[in-house]
Amino acid sequence: MTTTDWDAAAESFDDEPDHGLLDPVVRRAWAQRMETWLPHARSEVLDLGCGTGSLSLLVAGQGHRVTAVDRSPRMAEQARAKLAGTGTEVLVGDAGRPPVGTQRFDVILARHVVWLLPDPAAVLRHWFSLLRPGGRLVLIEGVWNGTGIPAARLTELLTAHTERVHHEPLSGDSRLWGKEVDDERYALVARAEPPRRHREVVDVHLILRRGPDVLLARRANTGYADGLLHAPSGHAEDGEDVREAMVRETAEEIGIVLDPDELRVALVMQHRGPGGNPRMGWFFEAVHDPARPPRNAEPDKCSELAWFPLDALPDDMVAYCRAGLDGYRAQERFLIHWHEDGDPVAHAPSGPHRVVPLPVAGPRTGRVHHIELWVPDLAEAEAEWGWLLGELGHVPYQHWAHGRSWRRGDTYVVAERSPDLTGTAHDRLRPGLNHLAFHVEDRATLDALVARAPGHGWRPLVPGARPRESGGHHTACLENTAGYEVELVAP
Repeated sequence: MTTTDWDAAAESFDDEPDHGLLDPVVRRAWAQRMETWLPHARSEVLDLGCGTGSLSLLVAGQGHRVTAVDRSPRMAEQARAKLAGTGTEVLVGDAGRPPVGTQRFDVILARHVVWLLPDPAAVLRHWFSLLRPGGRLVLIEGVWNGTGIPAARLTELLTAHTERVHHEPLSGDSRLWGKEVDDERYALVARAEPPRRHREVVDVHLILRRGPDVLLARRANTGYADGLLHAPSGHAEDGEDVREAMVRETAEEIGIVLDPDELRVALVMQHRGPGGNPRMGWFFEAVHDPARPPRNAEPDKCSELAWFPLDALPDDMVAYCRAGLDGYRAQERFLIHWHEDGDPVAHAPSGPHRVVPLPVAGPRTGRVHHIELWVPDLAEAEAEWGWLLGELGHVPYQHWAHGRSWRRGDTYVVAERSPDLTGTAHDRLRPGLNHLAFHVEDRATLDALVARAPGHGWRPLVPGARPRESGGHHTACLENTAGYEVELVAP
């Protein structure tokens, strides 16, 4: 690309000359952003593709020492005039290989440069070599009318060098552009970190319960899994414990200030996303307080907040979150959720279920391993038992030609249409299995299950009977089409 081509391409990104920074409102908005992206202490900043030096002037005005580079002698000359008296050095050279010799910098700043590079991966590798340990790249990019580089692609390139990449959407702030925009504009701040021992990001996720429902948020403008549902979540920051992180993220995302004592650990899950690094996720449960309704406190990152039944979660979810909530329903405590590189980030109902439950240490002798029911009609059993066991927190486990199973913890229930069956009907009054009994959380949940059961093949054992009290418990007995009895027991 010639110098003339470069200049024309860069200027095509903004309708106003000088990147719009002649407007005092725009200039002030960029200055405010720079204060959050740059170190507080005086730093050495390399501004690549500096143009006429407008961003360099803002950076120098905040007390930093700037070296500015542009391949256009005309641009560099204008930058020198603009930056006279600031101590800024302006060089003519290629942004991909800036002529700075062995000098190292605390910050490398580039606006609308990476998308123009023929080999951005190689250039980013070189830029990281110009940073001091702990330094940072500040990259301002976007996609205009199909031209540019998406945040997800640039983030992927950066993760080859660092795990610390902060994504900040910029499209929603019209002050930066002097007008409303609806395309993708963003900044990425990537930290240069020295080699260290293996370390994993710690995530925190909130399972906010409103009876049988949980709160989910739809991601937007983040560059990762946008459009998919996820529980309110975030990362633990340096110096925070996981409860403090969950309290902070809850306040930032849904405007609720939780007391740490309101949180209960639901499960811990190690996760690896496709093409990503492992991370550790802590899922916390909290109960919805009607006096503190949730609100969308980050509309630039979230397009929707809504309640969904825990036992009928939508499919358009982040697979990581869906696996955690399914494990929570099954009362798992520790899980591994490992993506292969080709797996989708979104939950795939018919895709591979890469979830491994980890048993909790403790005496195993005497605990029920599994219960196997031989059934006359597998399709009927799958529909009826699948619904009831799903309502009780079991998740699909095994699937083969003659059978299905549903697991909760390290115990599972099997329904099998065995070729060795000697009869075609189950009779609970004959010697053998009479019934199965399951715990239910409370009387309200019991009543709701009994009310919905007839629509799924289960009817009260005694027609018209309602749950009764027995031995300090409320119980209800249901019978399915094949004559199997289940007793539901609530405290």
